[in-house]
Amino acid sequence: MISRKRLLLGAAGALSAACLGTEEKRAAAPRGATEPGSGRAPDFELRSLDGSNVRLSDHFGKEVVLIDFWATWCQPCLVALPHLDELYRKYRSQGFVVLAVSIDEAALGSRVRVEAAKLKLSFPVLLDPETDVVARYNPRSTAPYSVLIGRDGRIVARREGYTTSERAVLEEDVRSALGLGV
Repeated sequence: MISRKRLLLGAAGALSAACLGTEEKRAAAPRGATEPGSGRAPDFELRSLDGSNVRLSDHFGKEVVLIDFWATWCQPCLVALPHLDELYRKYRSQGFVVLAVSIDEAALGSRVRVEAAKLKLSFPVLLDPETDVVARYNPRSTAPYSVLIGRDGRIVARREGYTTSERAVLEEDVRSALGLGV
């Protein structure tokens, strides 16, 4: 498991330390969430920083959704979020949405708001104060951790960690899920 200390110590240019090895990734597979291609992603509803409620199932049938679990103390997360915002802006007109779920403690809601504003994120940033969604999708609270969900509501891919070299691979996954080819 990636420790908070290890994430804090990682330099932006050396983000590969945030990625787990293959065996660790298999062992870290969330319980209670479906495996890619095996069923619908568990539904949830969370409040966004703008005060609106966001329900995952409202996007089913219309959009490809990337749920990104992140934290204000996670350096790789803070590097990944601007890239995710770039992807969101580029593909939202084709039916792509990013839902960024903060795994910060509930008391840190104001810090989440400050970081989101500093990064100028244009997609919904969601708070999970009861950690229900984190427990369902990301029980180890690994950060960053993302789940790509197709329009049909099925999990297409999961990704633990982030390195700048993964930018192209992530965009290929999004394009494929949108049916745009690569």
